Amino acid sequence: MPPSDAELRDLLATSRTIAVVGHSDKPHRDSYRIARYLRDSGYRVYAVNPTLKEIDGEPVYPDLRSLPEPIDIVDVFRRAIFLPGVVDDAIAIHACALWAQLGVSHAEAEARARAAGLCVVSNRCILVERERLGVTTHG
Repeated sequence: MPPSDAELRDLLATSRTIAVVGHSDKPHRDSYRIARYLRDSGYRVYAVNPTLKEIDGEPVYPDLRSLPEPIDIVDVFRRAIFLPGVVDDAIAIHACALWAQLGVSHAEAEARARAAGLCVVSNRCILVERERLGVTTHG
């Protein structure tokens, strides 16, 4: 069952760290633009992409397990076929939530994430939901 609006609002308002899996270094890509929006909104955003070393002077991590601190939300910009592996890593690092962007869902992987205690949001845009729910800027 997807989280309620109240649960989403609470998740977005209390989270501090977000890992963007599939973060691009191309400014026209959604993953880049939304990561920038999240940073501008006060979140600590970590780029996760095994093919890049840095984006805008910030380090890029090859996978979730390489991140230097606990992650509240794992925001996924990869195709659905990659979601099971991302879920394995999100569970391993004890992330609080898995957020699969628009067009990304995988029922089996999402069920495993829920069973492990993660809040799961799929096929939704984190930027759109923050705006729709009126979540205020952090920090």
